[in-house]
Amino acid sequence: MRWQGRKGSSNIEDRRGGKAARAGGGAGLGILLIVLVGWLFGVDASFLLNQDNTVATSTGNVGALDAGEEEAAAQFVSVVLADTETVWSDIFDEQVGRPYEEPILVLFSGVTQSPCGGASGATGPFYCPVDQKAYLDTAFFAQMRRQFGVKGDFAAAYVVAHEIAHHVQNQLGILGQAHRLRSQMGQAESNQISVRIELQADCYSGVWARAAQSLLGTLEPGDLEEALYAAKAIGDDAIQRQSGRVPRPHTFTHGTSEQRMRWFSTGYQTGDVRACDTFGANSL
Repeated sequence: MRWQGRKGSSNIEDRRGGKAARAGGGAGLGILLIVLVGWLFGVDASFLLNQDNTVATSTGNVGALDAGEEEAAAQFVSVVLADTETVWSDIFDEQVGRPYEEPILVLFSGVTQSPCGGASGATGPFYCPVDQKAYLDTAFFAQMRRQFGVKGDFAAAYVVAHEIAHHVQNQLGILGQAHRLRSQMGQAESNQISVRIELQADCYSGVWARAAQSLLGTLEPGDLEEALYAAKAIGDDAIQRQSGRVPRPHTFTHGTSEQRMRWFSTGYQTGDVRACDTFGANSL
């Protein structure tokens, strides 16, 4: 991905280096609040809990970054965020017919607070619809490489684009609609709605990737393969197998590896947000 030397976004809230409000001993409660608020707004955050409904723990130093790596990651995220602003402003103008409202992306190290609760390296990146901000621990990219074997800058860009896609869903009213559906359903059915939310975000990420190439010329050979490999590595079935469990489809909240790859490809091939209607699809 061509990003070095390019202008970053002004919509970065940098809480690294002790600037963040610390979750401290209340981090477990904070994570539970993220799950609750995420459910209310249609953003699934149940991946923060394991199958026994206990708070997920981090993987030690698996995501540790040295100072140089962390600063490079911060600069990279800023450039990718700027790209999403350019792309989604254009798409909203052309396909939606109204202005795009840019979100804030919060960079933090270790732990921080959000209106959705405390965030830490254990939570992974997430979008909080309460304050319309995306939250990202810069160490997550190292964790992707070391724990999931996901490499490449465009794979990391896909992660940022996916969280910004949740902001797009929020602006389009999709998260609110999803909440109304989930409030009328049991857990298994609610999980199915969550899968549709996440696969749509993957599809929107593909729409972004196509437009980023068309408008900005950012993609390089192999970039799409990096994004697809990332989508494959973080499918529900792949993650459950990696943890030594037999995949249990009724517990899936983000979609299988095959589904995540296919919906990203759909977005990239069409470049049309209307092609990302996972809620109207008979089959995912």
